[in-house]
Amino acid sequence: MSFDLTAREIMDKLISFPTVSSESNLELISWVEDYLDYHGIESKRVYNPDKTKANLYANVGPMVDGGVILSGHTDVVPVVGQDWDTDPFSVVEKDGKYFGRGTCDMKGFDALALATIPKALKKGIKRPIQIALSYDEEVGCIGAPFMAAEMAKLMPKASAAIIGEPSMMKAVSGHKGGLGIKTHVRGFEVHSSLQHIGVSAIHEAAKLIEWANEMNIINASKESSDATKMFVPPYTTVHVGTIEGGTANNITAKDCYFIMGFRCIPSEDAKDWQAAYTKKVREVEAEMQAINSDCFINLEAGYGVPGLRPEENGVAEALVRKLTGDNGQHVVSYGTEAGQFQAEGYSSIICGPGDIAQAHQPNEFITVKQFQAGEAFLDRLIDDLAAG
Repeated sequence: MSFDLTAREIMDKLISFPTVSSESNLELISWVEDYLDYHGIESKRVYNPDKTKANLYANVGPMVDGGVILSGHTDVVPVVGQDWDTDPFSVVEKDGKYFGRGTCDMKGFDALALATIPKALKKGIKRPIQIALSYDEEVGCIGAPFMAAEMAKLMPKASAAIIGEPSMMKAVSGHKGGLGIKTHVRGFEVHSSLQHIGVSAIHEAAKLIEWANEMNIINASKESSDATKMFVPPYTTVHVGTIEGGTANNITAKDCYFIMGFRCIPSEDAKDWQAAYTKKVREVEAEMQAINSDCFINLEAGYGVPGLRPEENGVAEALVRKLTGDNGQHVVSYGTEAGQFQAEGYSSIICGPGDIAQAHQPNEFITVKQFQAGEAFLDRLIDDLAAG
């Protein structure tokens, strides 16, 4: 089987794997391994705990420091309930666009990164490209930290990590961090006519949700610093997206479940927000236990994504600006794996083809022009690495 493929042909293949986050990505990973092996490149898997999913990384070129990581995720969001005009797992070109789940977010970039390999080998790059493909980015950036940590220990140290999330080929130097805390409120059931001797888990949860509202008001009232003014909004936000619990309308709720979520500006430590929330939880829990000692509030880690801090004289930012000509200042309020690579000591930047507005949408697409712009960008990267 020949793996002499164009970037478009690679994207076609990657899109054909329905790697929704709830499913395994191992079939896709096996195909990429075969592609790398065909071109003489060894690769390494980093599995999830039950070995149903895997990250994959590889070094292309000499085993020396100073290379560039090209990082992308292999999972996509579900298509169930979305009204697609085409098969979401087949790339369809129409009106100057490539339609398909993941064309924009972000198998398009994955394909472009893999397409650099034969070009880089033919060019004789003097500093390596390191391919890094992760699992479960869409459900909390779960896979990348294990891969980034292993790469930092076992691979030649790259001078820059480019995370190819759709940014319209702009150099995005900062993003907010994310923290999710699973919260289980256990109350005490009684008939709702005797509410004064019961403890409604839903009512107590409402106190915590109201705390979130109060924090948002306080944060919004703070004066923004130069470092945070670019974010929209320019402060940490606290949010509960779903809530479930209760048995019947005439019974005080025994249980209530939700996730308290934080989108933290990079200048604030998510651990401080976790501590503040825990303090409030313990206050509410004490009030509950004053009525019935069996009541409790249990907290469990949901997800945690460090923010990407804009770097002073950052190597990755300087490289991307040189290759793109972009001199603007760009940050985003959603989380990516860039902060995780930065946490492992890599100078990190977000830059990739496509518009984030198309991500997760029915009829997701990347324009042909953006795909071509991404390919041209990586061709210039190859030239830079070949120059030494």
